[in-house]
Amino acid sequence: MKGDDEITAAAASRIIEGLTGIVARAAAATLSTPFSDVATRIKTDLTPITAADDSSEAVILEGLSKLLPDVPVVSEESVLRSFASPLPRSFLIVDPLDGTREFLAGRDEFTVNVAIISDGSPVVGIIAAPAQGMLWRGVVGQGAERLKLRLSGSEAKAEKPVAIQTRKATERLTVVTSRSHLDEHTEDFVARLPVVKRYLCGSAVKFCQLAQGDADVYPRLSPTCEWDIAAGQAIVTAAGGVVASAHGDALIFGGWNKKFRVSDFLAWGDPKAAAAFI
Repeated sequence: MKGDDEITAAAASRIIEGLTGIVARAAAATLSTPFSDVATRIKTDLTPITAADDSSEAVILEGLSKLLPDVPVVSEESVLRSFASPLPRSFLIVDPLDGTREFLAGRDEFTVNVAIISDGSPVVGIIAAPAQGMLWRGVVGQGAERLKLRLSGSEAKAEKPVAIQTRKATERLTVVTSRSHLDEHTEDFVARLPVVKRYLCGSAVKFCQLAQGDADVYPRLSPTCEWDIAAGQAIVTAAGGVVASAHGDALIFGGWNKKFRVSDFLAWGDPKAAAAFI
């Protein structure tokens, strides 16, 4: 399959098991180095990166080169030296370790994210939470699933998938927000909601909580990067939810000329609730 060919959701569903295997092995790679031995360095954007990021990315890029050899890959750790022109209709977007701050703090909230983008929109997403032993995946229009992972050294095995879906919102909402990147605009938005419960959490695992019906809304009204949210958007959408800008516009992925930045977004489990609060 060539990069200028569109990868539809129907076509992507035929390679979902291969993608799941790649993400599971990358999840194992993040845990393969003892935490006490993980060296940290600071990138040019002043965010941290570790050997676990590098190990995960190496596994993912090797796997994708075999599974989808002609499809371009946008990966967080190598994107700035790889893309300076428009992308084809379909490409892959990767965050080999989302939530590095959580990883360094010893929390279990960091994830490995891989998504397929087609015509500017995520159509497939896979997110693994290595320290939790969990993986979530979704194909837009075909549903979403949760799988338990068994990780041992470089070996990874996914158990039988369980279907998941978002829940219908009630009069009182459960909100999940970022632990490390909470901003004033997001706090103001949350203050206007009828909140019954609120969780602070790192990484893309927040999308998974939404997709499996544990929360109602995940707002982020400050800039983030496409690789942080692409897989999560696909999973939430596949599970019955919706992800859009704060004004209700569709998010467009592949913004190489914007350094793959997204200004804001709201992720909702119940599309009717989303319409009520825009």
